[in-house]
Amino acid sequence: MKKKLLFLGCMLVAGLGCAQSTAVKGKVYDRQTGEPLPGVHIAMANAPIGTVSGKDGTFSLLLPVTRPMLSISCIGYESIQQAVPADSAQSLSVGLKASVIALNREVMVSAGRYETNQFQTNVAGAVLSATQLAQNTLRSTPEILMGETGVFVQKTNHGGGSPFIRGLTGQQILLMVDGIRLNNATFRSGPNQYLNTVDPLSLERVEIMRGAGSVQYGSDAIGGLVQVLTQNPDFSDQVKLSGALYGKWMSAGMEQSGRAQVQLSSRAVAVQGGFSYRNFGDMVAGGDRGKLSPTAYREAAFDGKARIRLNHNHLLTFAYQQLTQRDVPLFHRIQLENFAVSVFDPQKRQLFYGRLSGFYRQKLWQKIELTLAQQQTNEGRTNQRNGNPVRSFENDRVRTNSLIFQVFSAPAPFWTIQSGAEFYHDRVSSSRVDTNVPLGTQTARRGLYPDGATMGNLAFFTLHQFQFGKLGLASGLRYNAIQLNVPEAAIGGAKINPSALVGDVSVAYQFHPQHKVIASANTAFRSPNIDDLGTLGIVDFRYEVPTNDLAPEKSLNTQLTWKAKTDRFSASVSVFHNRLRGLISRVRQGRDSVQGYQVYRKENTAQAFIRGAEAELAYQFSPRFTVLGNLAYLYGQNQTNNEPMRRIPPLHGKLAAFYTHQAFYLQAEALFASEQDRLAQGDKDDNRIAKGGTPGWQVVNLSLGYTYRQLRITGGVGNIFNELYRVHGSGVDGYGRHFWLTTRWQF
Repeated sequence: MKKKLLFLGCMLVAGLGCAQSTAVKGKVYDRQTGEPLPGVHIAMANAPIGTVSGKDGTFSLLLPVTRPMLSISCIGYESIQQAVPADSAQSLSVGLKASVIALNREVMVSAGRYETNQFQTNVAGAVLSATQLAQNTLRSTPEILMGETGVFVQKTNHGGGSPFIRGLTGQQILLMVDGIRLNNATFRSGPNQYLNTVDPLSLERVEIMRGAGSVQYGSDAIGGLVQVLTQNPDFSDQVKLSGALYGKWMSAGMEQSGRAQVQLSSRAVAVQGGFSYRNFGDMVAGGDRGKLSPTAYREAAFDGKARIRLNHNHLLTFAYQQLTQRDVPLFHRIQLENFAVSVFDPQKRQLFYGRLSGFYRQKLWQKIELTLAQQQTNEGRTNQRNGNPVRSFENDRVRTNSLIFQVFSAPAPFWTIQSGAEFYHDRVSSSRVDTNVPLGTQTARRGLYPDGATMGNLAFFTLHQFQFGKLGLASGLRYNAIQLNVPEAAIGGAKINPSALVGDVSVAYQFHPQHKVIASANTAFRSPNIDDLGTLGIVDFRYEVPTNDLAPEKSLNTQLTWKAKTDRFSASVSVFHNRLRGLISRVRQGRDSVQGYQVYRKENTAQAFIRGAEAELAYQFSPRFTVLGNLAYLYGQNQTNNEPMRRIPPLHGKLAAFYTHQAFYLQAEALFASEQDRLAQGDKDDNRIAKGGTPGWQVVNLSLGYTYRQLRITGGVGNIFNELYRVHGSGVDGYGRHFWLTTRWQF
């Protein structure tokens, strides 16, 4: 099978269907003032080939196909798609509308694995644009998602952050970076910290899909998908050196961050590199709670990306990312579970990938793309109880090699296809060393997982989009074959070969040019992984033992969505029902206990459902003033145990107002959540959740910014009324009243 994939990839460099190139020239300007706009990104739609406008707003771009569609975006303006005129000699004149709200207006990649206007997709989702990321100076990548429609972010510790989408998190939400899975074979059930291993200062866009995404991306996307897309260096007509310096300060010593970034670009080569260093002090909670110690840690990250135009039809991309966190404490363990030391050190992620893209004038292969990637994670955990002389160090390393091949086709004007194959292979190295601190002696023990365990994942998929006037149809199919090998000398190993066939179908009817309704149904799955089969040790507040036979979790998600987009008003409302079957749950093993923890093993025992509704809207009262609001409601029931599902978020939402005037902006927002007292037994046993449930809360934040030439300054105050609050299920409280200031200088 690998040979077949490599053979298909070779089609890229064979120059199939040699295409004529198209030279595009034009100028971009502010639609309201008529002033030219420098620094605007102009790229071929569904392709990472583009440039930026010069100081006078002009640009020129050589594209590998005739009559392409251009994607045009700029921070502070509404992104648009623009068709290239039939007469290539005709210069484009593009006016952009100033906007800070992009609901239903941004380009989205995740829905169909290629660029589509968000309003035209048949999914319920969100896009955090470059504009929003520039204004949203929250501390971490998980915290960026706070307040997004249908997303609830739980923080077990200050160095973590796990998004809940439609009531699910951890293994049941798929996280991706630049089209590559972040989820690996040791992803834990429940909240985890892995999204925080992505540097938020390196991001260009974040996309969220609510509802299943297994047909597009495979295992784990039962509740939805979060994909982060990192910045791309742009090509330029002349050799150009540019860069940026960034700094952030937060009151009470809670954060000092900095980043330096440089870019070198020309017609054929564009290279970018950046380094970030961040020092986080102990959190200060609201009310009279004061400083939460220990919650401080530090972080360093490096990223680089190079894009090379081999010719008019082929683009080669290389990227490298590395982030390392040190001394990340688990606050709730030290405060509530009698631990003297409990830290992640190191928490590290490395990703390298090479991607070859080819663009052709063939209906059946307009774009062919091959990606080779290797990702490595390194998680170290040090724990020592009060009064215990033994300090344990556990270390889990996962190396993931992947090969992704995909073809974009357009057999007819009304029909587009994205098809391909993927292969991921994970290898786990796990160890543990116990040190008797007074004696200085060390004892090697089995790690949390069997050392040398592997997981292979092979998939084939095809996604189809049809448009017949007002009627749009989308359907897809994916087959996954998984192989797990979990060696276990002491209690017997496991070899299983689960598989899954999933599909989806959706029908959209655009009954008005600015309104559409969508009905959809999709199946999804989550394969058991090495964490499910091989865990032996303390996890959260229980002791887990391995199992040797599990099947994939499965779901059936149905939803009905209404979308609207006018010049001033955008909205989306969804109602959904997700039926979950064969959930892998922890089952108590008699009355046994180890080190004071009850013993559990994982089994396919639970049936459940989650239903709910989400609503969001944005209204632009004037070119300067916009309001935005969203609300999400969830109800989850474990039918097997006849109790609520664990950690279901309460009713929550956001109300915000934006004011912009030329280079100045002002934003006020209120985030809120109601009380959650509908608890599963596991919630009641969780020491992070207060007896009787989590109280409701409301937090008000204010921020403002000003741009002067190449200098942008932003600042604000968070939790203005200093409310003491905790996000349901979190191990730390939220920030109290705090002040922050950022500066960014571009050259």
